Order: sequence, then C-alpha cells, then structure tokens
Amino acid sequence: MLDTPNPTERALRLRERHVPRGIATAHPLVLERAQGAEVWDIEGRRYLDFVGGIGVLNLGHNHPRVVAAVQAQLGRISHAAFQVAAYPPYLELAERLSALVGGGEAYKALFLTSGAEAVENAVKIARAHTGRGGIIAFQGGFHGRTLLGTTLTGMSEPYKQNFGPFAGEVFHIPFPNAYRGISAADSLQALDSFFATVAAPERIAAILIEPVQGDGGFLAAPPDFLRALREITRRHGIVLIADEIQTGFGRTGRMFGFEHAGIRPDLVTVAKSLAGGLPLSAVVGRAEIMDAPAPGGLGGTYGGNALACAAALAVLDAFEQDGLLARAESLGNALRKGLLTLQARHACIGEVRATGFMCAIEMVADHASREPDAALAQRVIDAARERGLLVIKCGVQRNVIRFLAPLVTTDAQLDEALALLDGALAAA
Repeated sequence: MLDTPNPTERALRLRERHVPRGIATAHPLVLERAQGAEVWDIEGRRYLDFVGGIGVLNLGHNHPRVVAAVQAQLGRISHAAFQVAAYPPYLELAERLSALVGGGEAYKALFLTSGAEAVENAVKIARAHTGRGGIIAFQGGFHGRTLLGTTLTGMSEPYKQNFGPFAGEVFHIPFPNAYRGISAADSLQALDSFFATVAAPERIAAILIEPVQGDGGFLAAPPDFLRALREITRRHGIVLIADEIQTGFGRTGRMFGFEHAGIRPDLVTVAKSLAGGLPLSAVVGRAEIMDAPAPGGLGGTYGGNALACAAALAVLDAFEQDGLLARAESLGNALRKGLLTLQARHACIGEVRATGFMCAIEMVADHASREPDAALAQRVIDAARERGLLVIKCGVQRNVIRFLAPLVTTDAQLDEALALLDGALAAA
C-alpha cells in the first residue's frame, strides 16, 4: 500500500519545492487559524503562540478592534499611494504617533512597509540633515535583511553570508552585556576610542541603537548608557536613532523602550506591532530633521497603506483604552518569576532576561564556563513545540530562547506555557 502523506507533509513538500531554502522556518508547521495567543495547524492541533509573528502581534491574533477597523476601511479605500493623494488614516496616524513619540515637541511621521525600510529611511534622513556619511551601530544589533539593513546588523551569520560588498561608512562598537563581561563603561570607552582612531564625531551622521537588542539576545541597554549616548550625540550634532521595531508598542512595559531611560531620540523607527499584523512601518522624528530630504526623496508605493493605517489607529486605541501597558508589566513580572523558578531547577539556564514582557533565557553548557549551548536551545524549542508551545531562538550564538507572547495572554495560558517549558527543559 502506498504511503499517503498527511496534510502537513503535503504542504511542507510544496514549501520545499517552491520556496527557497534561504527563508528559514522555525517550526515544521502549517497554520490554519489563530486567535489571541493561540494558533491551530491544518490538522487541528492547538499551540500556545509565544512568538507572536516575531513580535508583530502584541495585541494577539485577530484582535477585534483591528479586524473591525480593517473591515470598515476596506469599504472606503484600500490603497491610493500617498505620493498620489492623501487619505485620512495616514494623516490621523501621523498626528497621533508624532504626539506619542514627541511628547509635545514638534515631530513628524513617515510611513513605509517593513522595519528594514524604516531603518534605511532613518539613515537617509540623518545623512540629509547632517551632511555627514558615517553611521555607528552595535555588535549584536539587528536592523533588517536589505543590503543596508544587513550592513547595519552586527552579526555575521546567518545574515551576512556572501552577500557583500556591503554599504560603506557603517561601523560597529560593542553593546553592553554584563553576563558576557561587557559593561556600559566598556562600550562608552570603545566609542571614545572609535572617535579617536577611526572617525571623528564630525564625520558621524547617526548612532543607531535598539533599547533592547532583539535578535541579538534580548539584551537591555542600561538606562545610564542610553542617557550617555543622548548627551554625546547632542554634544556633537549626531542624530540618535532608536530602533523600536521589536521593543515598541508595549513590549517592554512602556510604549517604547527608550522611555525606561527618560530620553527622547531624534528619530524612532517602528514596525512589527504597529499595525496588529498588517505590514506597516514608520520613522517618527523631530520635525526639522524629518524635513531635511527634499520632496521626492522619501516614499514608497505601499508605504502607509490605508488598511494598515486603519489597523494601526485601532492598535493605538487599544493601548489607550484597554490597559495594555499595565498588563504587559504584570505579565512580564509573572513570566520573569516563572523563568527564575525554572532556572533554579534547570542548570542549563545561564541567565533570565526580562524587560517588561520582553523575556528570554540564555542556554549554557554549565554555569561556571557560561559556554553557549545552541544545540540545547534548539532541542528545548523542538520539545516545547511537541508539547504545544511555540518559541524561537535569538542571540549572536543562537543559544537564547525568547518569548514574545501577546499582551492579551491570559494568566492561565501563561501558567500553561511555563509548565510546558518545564517539561521541554527536562526532556532536552
């Protein structure tokens, strides 16, 4: 009798045949439907989704506010291209985001499609404003897969591969990582050394930083470090760009990660959870900087799509009216406490990291050597999936397991996830 593949196997054969291998997929699943913090595959199996589209779904799958806003907008206008004519959702969203980031100062917003596109345009704007070319980013940072995004990214594999030559005048300095012996003072000393030996401050257009490194391992920049960068950039006329693509919209317990340091960046890039699952990104920044490029220098066919802007307005409504920031803080405290309990039981957890509901565990061979154990991290991820929990990895050594569950996750779902993770750690 011939072996008949099940629906998942048939679908994955199509993927192998028609989708390039360069697009990695963390789990061998094919999903059919989703709601809140749960997803179901095409065979009806349920999973707790603690990936959230890699930080896209802070409001969860198919949030009622987002669904209703998109349905209503679809009956009006779905796309016009803002370079052709304006439409209300774009203008309303620009007003609200500018106020949210600017805090009463004059800020403006440009809408695009992807996070990498937002980062690239922030670099363009900074260069136009300063007339300088140099950009400083950080080792371990992730800023996208376009050529400039890959250049700005501070990791070699899997992102850089043989894709060069890369864009010029981009430099990297160490990011603080106390667990690996890199202090904020070390990073600031490296920046001073860079100015003295590589490029003077007068040649640098911008410093680009994630307030909490996402793909780099969920490493939080110490507040004093961010405040020092703010002072250095202000002193030298350098544009400070905060990449809030993964940290933004409540993930850290504040609307934006930079708020933990009490600073205000010159430019902020946002994407991911901005539009509740629809493709939308933005650069939000000081008006005099945003206005540096001449007309025609900025834009994009799908940038600020009307449906996505309507979804984003619904996302902001949810944050204003549904207590999501307080919920993020509460969930983050509970997850951190649960992960620390697991760390006490499983010696392979070297460090628990938590900034709000942006949490991770670093997997090591042993506590003494702190040797990264990427293979173990993958075994835990696979074992968690087998039990019904979806998580993914990150970190320069790919040995960090990150948790990006929706802010609408229930207490019962969080308890269930911790129990499933406990079993996965024991099995791995």
